[in-house]
Amino acid sequence: MGTVELGVNLGGIRMRNPVTVASGTFGYGKEYAGLVDVSRLGAVTVKGIRAQAWPGNPLPRHVEVPGGMVNAIGLQGPGVDGFVRDYLPFLRSVGVPVIVNVWGTSEEEYAEVARRLSDAEGVAGLELNISCPNVKEGGHAFGTDPRTVASLVAAVRRVTRLPLLPKLAPNVPDIRVFVRAAQEAGADALALINTLPAMVIDIETRRPVLANRVGGLSGPAIHPVAVKLVWEAAQVARVPLLAMGGIMGPEQAIEFLIAGATAVAVGTANFIDPGTALRVVDGIAAYLERHGLRSVAELTGSVVV
Repeated sequence: MGTVELGVNLGGIRMRNPVTVASGTFGYGKEYAGLVDVSRLGAVTVKGIRAQAWPGNPLPRHVEVPGGMVNAIGLQGPGVDGFVRDYLPFLRSVGVPVIVNVWGTSEEEYAEVARRLSDAEGVAGLELNISCPNVKEGGHAFGTDPRTVASLVAAVRRVTRLPLLPKLAPNVPDIRVFVRAAQEAGADALALINTLPAMVIDIETRRPVLANRVGGLSGPAIHPVAVKLVWEAAQVARVPLLAMGGIMGPEQAIEFLIAGATAVAVGTANFIDPGTALRVVDGIAAYLERHGLRSVAELTGSVVV
């Protein structure tokens, strides 16, 4: 499989292949090092980081459902200092780009985290988790108002030169509005989609299964939704797209690329088979060879409509 070019440029992040892992499904890379050759990934995208350490939500925090899972982990994490001290040295040693998922409850916190990570050696890019509640604006998610998205991206853009990848929410009327808002505010690439809001009720107790009551649906069930949104986003995007949502093997990843993505992220499948992302890498290479294509770039956006 050495005759095809798998390398891609994701908004300034140069990946040796178009496959990373979705934030929150691969820990900080260290946790999977004994199960998979992390150095073969195109990039490692780590769990969400905010300014201070955060305990996440109370248990239970996840539940399996037909076609996937619903989780409300609550973005548990070590904070910037803990990440830089305890995890970044290992990630630097792996030799692949590190994309850090950033979150906060205010524009100021996002900007502060981005500024501090910009000074940390080994961080290649920042994925902005804009599905978090904006406490200063009544708790509504940043990602469901295009003006708020633009303001947040611009605030982070002012404090860092690192590539920025806002992670778009799927539960919006028109994804294209948010694509335009984010890229005009300074995004270098866009990640989509985040999980779909969901709820599971125990019919015997009549209580929500999750302690948080609601969570995010991920897994194969959301894949067709994600493909549609990636295709729509690609119609107006001037920046590369990182697509995710229900990738269980090479087929779903290739579908995303054809729809318009430059790169893909494997998420829930990591919990089932930690080797999924590497199977996807090999599967994309095999597909390109089988179809006489020389590079991933020839596949991106090649859907016939």
